[in-house]
Amino acid sequence: MNFARPKRPRSLLLAPAALTALIALVPGALAAAPTELPSPEQGLNLLVVGLDTRRGVTEEEKERFRLGGKECDCTDVMMLVHVSAANDRIDVVSLPRDSLTSFPADHRDRRTGKLHAAHPAKINSAWAEGGSSFTVEIVESMTGLPVHRYLEIDFRRFMDTVDRVDGGVPICTAEPLKDPSTGIDLQPGTKPVGGGEGLQYVRSRKADGQMDFGRIHKQQKFVVNTLERLREGILDDPERLTDFAATLRGTAAAERGISTAELLTLAARLRDLPPDRTEFATVPVRGFNPDIAGVGSTLAWDEEGAAEVFGRLREDRPLPAAEEVAPSAIPVGTYAPAAGSSLICP
Repeated sequence: MNFARPKRPRSLLLAPAALTALIALVPGALAAAPTELPSPEQGLNLLVVGLDTRRGVTEEEKERFRLGGKECDCTDVMMLVHVSAANDRIDVVSLPRDSLTSFPADHRDRRTGKLHAAHPAKINSAWAEGGSSFTVEIVESMTGLPVHRYLEIDFRRFMDTVDRVDGGVPICTAEPLKDPSTGIDLQPGTKPVGGGEGLQYVRSRKADGQMDFGRIHKQQKFVVNTLERLREGILDDPERLTDFAATLRGTAAAERGISTAELLTLAARLRDLPPDRTEFATVPVRGFNPDIAGVGSTLAWDEEGAAEVFGRLREDRPLPAAEEVAPSAIPVGTYAPAAGSSLICP
């Protein structure tokens, strides 16, 4: 996988993170709301995760949108959102769900109450074993960055948030897109969708042969088009914006969880930030690891490239350009970079 960024970055990488950014781009967004959102000297880091859980989803929705499979209670979307100390730049780095990590000894399993020995694991299983606090701990350990705030979004909240967009969010595709797992079946062209179909689209990983990395690109396109739609109405309406932010945030308790008031405070801080000051990328990956018993197939980060990426964020500097990071050893057929392509529906 290459470290690649669009020439015209418009939003955050994955749907949950980007919807947070939508709030952050609103002019004059209710800055008077009380908040304790920090202002670190080296910038603010927000960890955004998307949970694979069907809690609150009806049986009819599960059938209609192909959500009846076994949930993993894991974070299949993970990204770090870095807001510069000067509030003049947003950098977003996606952490692939199959990234190999090591969980430390003596962490307590939230499901069983038992203490674990140290063991290898995929990064996305941290939430299943230890919840939000353990997820934050593992991300901090792997990146060397402090996580100041955290936001998690499940299937229910994603659908409800997208449904706040009047008229739906357009999906555009140049080729037929059919995924038997999620049920998405699109002909070439553009189609507006609500939360359920939007979820099918951003979850699709078997329609184009690019698996998780192709799914990342779909999420990019969906997020950018969501931003374009919101600019047509919600972003100019404080009452609707507050409702949108509250829906996105939800009510779940979480370690260092960002509040609705803090989301709106972040919006006020970034009210003058132009769209081209948001950059997104994926952590540099060296390739696939040999299968590990009890863990399965995993990805290895490129240690030098990852250190460069997170080192720059630690120093509150912009992300490196694509040519400054070595390309991945993963075959091109597995991941085709989207750099330079238009992400916006016509």
